[in-house]
Amino acid sequence: MNTICRIWNFYYDGFRSMTLGRTLWTVILVKLFIIFIVLKLFFFPNYIKEHAREDPAEFVATSITSNP
Repeated sequence: MNTICRIWNFYYDGFRSMTLGRTLWTVILVKLFIIFIVLKLFFFPNYIKEHAREDPAEFVATSITSNP
């Protein structure tokens, strides 16, 4: 447990003393939010939920094994 605490303190002290790094981390977090939340909501609908009538697992299995 002592090793985990030392690692945490190392990163905590490093992030606390950053100046430019805080701005860069803010940009990174905003980009990740846009990629994973906004794009998923608008461009990637839940296809299985819309097309599976009863059992989603059976829908996926038949979709994989059927010939196109």
